[in-house]
Amino acid sequence: MITEGQIVLFKFPQTNQSSGKLRPALVLRKMPGKHDDWLICMISSQLSQQIPDYDELLDKEDAGFDASGLIKSSVIRIGRLAVVEGSILLGAIGKIEAARLTCIKLRLSNWIRGENTQN
Repeated sequence: MITEGQIVLFKFPQTNQSSGKLRPALVLRKMPGKHDDWLICMISSQLSQQIPDYDELLDKEDAGFDASGLIKSSVIRIGRLAVVEGSILLGAIGKIEAARLTCIKLRLSNWIRGENTQN
């Protein structure tokens, strides 16, 4: 069963629509409606891709890192979103804390409403 805050595996496509590689993704929220569709965002171990004051860093030293199921420090790429059917998510490897998930959703919401100074 998929739940918000889980870290799952997904073959995230590239922005040019070429085939992507299997990588972790954060489950943000179930989409409204009768379909089993979920809003997810990509997680990357390429820390240099982090957009300051926008993306979320999951550092190995963080208290909740072990529960994430990740093996090294990673960046939750909040702007790299996809809506996918639940059946293609390849299983949960971990989960983030509810408070961290709330902060991520708020950051994304603020950006969409134009309340964030990041481009």
